[in-house]
Amino acid sequence: MAGAAVAEEPFMRVYMDHARVLRLDRPVSKVIVGNAKVADATVADAKTIVLTGRSFGTTNIVLLDADGNAIVDERILVSIDEGNTVRVFRQTERSVLSCTPNCEEHASSDQTGG
Repeated sequence: MAGAAVAEEPFMRVYMDHARVLRLDRPVSKVIVGNAKVADATVADAKTIVLTGRSFGTTNIVLLDADGNAIVDERILVSIDEGNTVRVFRQTERSVLSCTPNCEEHASSDQTGG
């Protein structure tokens, strides 16, 4: 990826409710996020973008310079921080809790409530 210091993956990973800083080698003029419900991008200064995960899913980000050339054009994956999760299995029901510091349910496989 030209311009930003991020890992060489097929996507940029951002955890939900966490921020990731993108440092660019030239000034950005326009920031475009495919789905603002999944991720948000804020311009900290002309060469620094703060990417925040808002909800689970994938989207993309495009950063343009003053001439309209793409500085960054990458896919984004927003997921939970697995290091702070607990999985609870009760027969066929599965729950995923995020515990930072209090445990809150993020996902459940049982839709019947049973």
